[in-house]
Amino acid sequence: MGGRWVPSEGGLRHDVINPATEEACAVMALGTPVDVEAAVAAARAAFPGFARTTVAERLSLLDRIGEIYKARVGDMAAAISEEMGAPISFATAAQAPAGLGHFKSAARALKDFVWDEEVRGARVVHEPVGVVGMITPWNWPINQIASKVAPCIAAGNTMILKPSEECPTNAIILAEILEAAGLPAGVFNLVLGDGVGVGAAIAAHPGIDMVSFTGSTRAGIAVAQTAAQTVKRVHQELGGKGPNLVLPGADIEAHLGNVLAGVLGNSGQTCIAPTRLIVQSDQKVDVEDFASRMFANTAVGNPGDSGGHIGPVVNKAQFDKIQDLIQSAIDEGASLLAGGLGRPDGMNCGYYVRPTVLSGVTRTMRIFHEETFGPVATITAYDTLDEGIAAANDSDYGLSAAITGDPELARRVAGQLRAGLVAINAWGPVPDAPFGGYKRSGNGREGGAYGLRDFLEMKAIVGG
Repeated sequence: MGGRWVPSEGGLRHDVINPATEEACAVMALGTPVDVEAAVAAARAAFPGFARTTVAERLSLLDRIGEIYKARVGDMAAAISEEMGAPISFATAAQAPAGLGHFKSAARALKDFVWDEEVRGARVVHEPVGVVGMITPWNWPINQIASKVAPCIAAGNTMILKPSEECPTNAIILAEILEAAGLPAGVFNLVLGDGVGVGAAIAAHPGIDMVSFTGSTRAGIAVAQTAAQTVKRVHQELGGKGPNLVLPGADIEAHLGNVLAGVLGNSGQTCIAPTRLIVQSDQKVDVEDFASRMFANTAVGNPGDSGGHIGPVVNKAQFDKIQDLIQSAIDEGASLLAGGLGRPDGMNCGYYVRPTVLSGVTRTMRIFHEETFGPVATITAYDTLDEGIAAANDSDYGLSAAITGDPELARRVAGQLRAGLVAINAWGPVPDAPFGGYKRSGNGREGGAYGLRDFLEMKAIVGG
């Protein structure tokens, strides 16, 4: 904080657990509200100067960050792989580069952004929002960090980041990158800790003008309630329970695999994973066969090994939650087609989950509605397309949805799905497009100009 590495004031030791070995792989101090107070003071002191920097200066800074980041991709991938279990090949190809992508996206948005305009005699200008508190999760750690830090820098804000205590080292590496790029002291402040000690203090602090939170809906509600006492802006990207609406007559062999990959990638620990397959009754058997083969043939292995396998989930609590949801589906009458309870054969430690397919899942079952966050797909049948659309929308969440089938019909259906992202014969977002959810999946958007705009205030200047 304030451009210096400093010890925590009263923070307790916390072991970071490698989910493949169930042993400690790093040690950190859980920060305290006293640490947050110091970080806010540093950010407030740095804000006036950084807010006055020019677009050209911030563009140059983002470019330097990008160049230094490229040289640290290997370090970033190794830390993510060890601390949250992403296989090193996946961490190198997807997890670590995702953060770099946000810095590039923010630079493109900043270059083209219209900062002021005339509106019927008024001058409307965009200005930095101030000091931003950021609370980020473990599942795509540097992706979610960079999706906030990059537009904050582009906008001219200062910030305090609390990364997940499950996977903190990537945030330390980013701090080193920002320091090496010449980010002014106090613009970026890092406070390691948990939600109780640091997250709540960030949400409550009157010196923080905005909180940007990514995580569970339960935690997001708590952050918003706390932040409301100081009437600060709250930006949230919360839970998801993405449907995959398989259209009548869909070419299963050609298209379904592209979408199901989103359930398996990152061991299913992705908020936009299209886990709920909603299939016309006539094609149910074909989808069951395809999904069962795909999941049964998905290897599970050590995240330190190269290859196309999936790794463990992040911790025991997550492992137990997934097991409980699988068991609940079986108890409620679902058919187990692949995978199931317990670790894969031959594994006696680590939080490894069997890639699992459950069919006969109805809209009354827990697993249809609760976020699983593991490599688990469910199959639900419908008769008419209207019934399928209703099933897809039958969720408290609205972060993402996928459609498998004829692209022309899919484009007509996309407008009827209540989600912030709809992917056709695919499952993920694209650079510079807005990312965020409907309903209990949050508010606000990240990505490109849309993300930049959410970290700015608007002012109307009239007269003169």
